[in-house]
Amino acid sequence: MKPLESSDLLSLEAYARERAAFRERAIAHKRARKLHVGGHVTLLFEDRLTIQYQVQEILRTEKIFEPAGIEEELQAYNPLIPDGRNLKATMLIEYEDAGERQRELVKLRGIEHEVSLHIAGHAPVEAVADEDLPRSNDRKTSAVHFLRFELDDAMVADFKRGADVAIRIAHPAYRAERHLDEEQRRALAADFD
Repeated sequence: MKPLESSDLLSLEAYARERAAFRERAIAHKRARKLHVGGHVTLLFEDRLTIQYQVQEILRTEKIFEPAGIEEELQAYNPLIPDGRNLKATMLIEYEDAGERQRELVKLRGIEHEVSLHIAGHAPVEAVADEDLPRSNDRKTSAVHFLRFELDDAMVADFKRGADVAIRIAHPAYRAERHLDEEQRRALAADFD
């Protein structure tokens, strides 16, 4: 997928007019790209549309219309768009109660390095986490991480052919596995086109 350019974005005025329909489309698109792994971790697999929606919302909220500001947002978010050889995901660690969340984030330090993608017949693909900056420190992890799963040609071919695909988290304090359903697998297979 090619990166977003400023010409791909709507002006603030045009986005205000189109926002409801664009938002509805983006939310519907995200449904098949969302994977709950256990009770408290969600992976949202990003693509060009999910990132365009995110950038449009930031520009709207921050009222950014100057070219330099728009370019800064594009530089920050374009790395989250898959390049045809990988899958990229935002990992959310979710606990409703703030106190519980803080306690669990301490226990889950390093969880972002314990996530792997499993395609039937292939070795696991370990997630590359937080390439832009570290989000765990010596005390706790962050509730949000950015992951990249790099695949080789054979993995991509089998993924597109319908091989079983699972995400596994093997952290000592959080172990879970979730297989993609057919709709999810088809949605993510499009990231390799």
